[in-house]
Amino acid sequence: MSVQSSLAAVIVTYNRLDKLKLVIAALQQQTRMPERVFVIDNASTDETGAWLAALQEEDPRFQHVRLPENIGGAGGFHEGARVAYEEGFSYIWFSDDDAYPEADAIELLMHSLQDFETRFTWRPSFACSAVKWINGDLCEMNTPSTVWDWPRFYSPETPYFLVNSCSFVSVLVPRWAMAKHGFPIKDYFIWYDDAEYTQRIAKSYPGIYCPNSTVVHDVPENKGVNYSLVNQANIWKFRYGARNEASFRRREQGWGGVAIFARGVRRQMLNGNVEPALRREVYKALWQGCTSFRPAIVTPDPDNAV
Repeated sequence: MSVQSSLAAVIVTYNRLDKLKLVIAALQQQTRMPERVFVIDNASTDETGAWLAALQEEDPRFQHVRLPENIGGAGGFHEGARVAYEEGFSYIWFSDDDAYPEADAIELLMHSLQDFETRFTWRPSFACSAVKWINGDLCEMNTPSTVWDWPRFYSPETPYFLVNSCSFVSVLVPRWAMAKHGFPIKDYFIWYDDAEYTQRIAKSYPGIYCPNSTVVHDVPENKGVNYSLVNQANIWKFRYGARNEASFRRREQGWGGVAIFARGVRRQMLNGNVEPALRREVYKALWQGCTSFRPAIVTPDPDNAV
């Protein structure tokens, strides 16, 4: 395998060993198996660590990277991107510990990126899969965001659509994009880290959505991120989401972008009859995101940018 096509995978996990085992089994069946799979263990308290240690002993392609504390999905993806980049891989595939790729999912993403560059001389900043829910429906929380001219290159031979953001459920990122734009923001902890990152790298050129590459996302409910759904059980996630997206909007779009986002959040919460105390928590998170929360973007060592 040439350096130009070396491939690593990054999976972030926390206390979901039963599902993680299914992810590992799906990776072992890939028609384009990564040379290395970095499983970033967010200090799991179940049997994940012991199982991964045994797996690494049996098959060194699978590397257990245990973190000293749980730094969230965002921190895990940051760490995985950094490790894979520093080891010199030219493509890095990101996904979750509850998402099962079809056997050719990664191969089709690799082929799509390389085929697009050959045909059109543009370099897509990423390639992402079609993410299905467990019943075969489109997974609402993993729907990519298209650009205005999204079908520009579509044909039966080139089934690619241009997108400017996607989730970290089966997305392939080339090394050059990390060298130019840095790593995912670790301080986000959870939510919007994937949207921020893919929008950031898409400044060079949009990514491509590849509907022939498919992944099943095994989440309990098929619901997207909508602030009408805020309740006592999930408010902690929505606080992170509100803070993180407000921070992104303030950085990229100024106060006008923050105002548009805040109005949308308010409207959704009112439509969902979210209780006032929870609405106040979300508003506080929004304010934090556009004032005091300014997370750093970490970039690679230029000496490793090959």
